[in-house]
Parts: sequence; C-alpha cells; structure tokens
Amino acid sequence: MEKKNFQAVNMGDFKDLLEKDFNVGKGKYFIGQDIGLTGCEVSINCLPAEQSVPFVHAHKKNEELYMITSGSGTFFIDGEEFPVQEGSLIRVSPNGQRALKAGEQDLYFICIQAQANSLEQATLKDGIIVETKASWM
Repeated sequence: MEKKNFQAVNMGDFKDLLEKDFNVGKGKYFIGQDIGLTGCEVSINCLPAEQSVPFVHAHKKNEELYMITSGSGTFFIDGEEFPVQEGSLIRVSPNGQRALKAGEQDLYFICIQAQANSLEQATLKDGIIVETKASWM
C-alpha cells in the first residue's frame, strides 16, 4: 500500500524467511527499496541453526544496529566474540569488523543501517503532537 505520507508492505511471517527468495536470496530481506526508506536501510534476517555470515565485513559510512528477535548465537566484532540472544541490541561503528553465527536454533534479527553521526535530533525533540485522532482515541 502506498499513500501520500507512507508505504506499507507485508513480508509475511519471519519464520518463512528461509523459504522465500527476497531481493538478495533466502534468509535476508533488504526492505529499503520496497518500502521507500530515505534515511536508513533495514534488513530482516534469519541465519539457520549453526550457520554463520560467511565473511567478516565493515562499512565505509554506515553504522549498524542489530536487534536479535529470536534464537541465540555468537557475535564477532574486531576480534572479540560474545554471546547474543533474543533481546540483544548491538551497535557497530562503520569501521567495526563484524560477523554473526547462529547457535543451536535459527537466529532471527533485524539490522538497521544509517550513516554514522547523521542523526540531528532524536524522537523526543523531533516529534510533535497533532490534533488528529485515530479511531481508538
């Protein structure tokens, strides 16, 4: 659905990530182009149990926020490894050399990329309350 001030898509159940071939293959869905993002990139991800990202990578400009939504595994940053699980939030600077491995269960996570140091104001300073009411108000 696309309207004047929003776009909405339904990718389906997270558990189906490994079955569907989105825009870069099974297990990873970059949503930015499909939903019209202009200030960040977001990917919805699933690493199968005991599998890993097959490379260590860094970025030129973008920091990343990883949000683990289900499962557990091991995160690697700059030579250090530490456990992650549902509820873990990990911010990695552009230069941080990173990789991720799933544990005994499939590891589901959301990754948000945005240019480092580009945020000019956070929600509490940017948001404004308007007079419009939703049907439940």
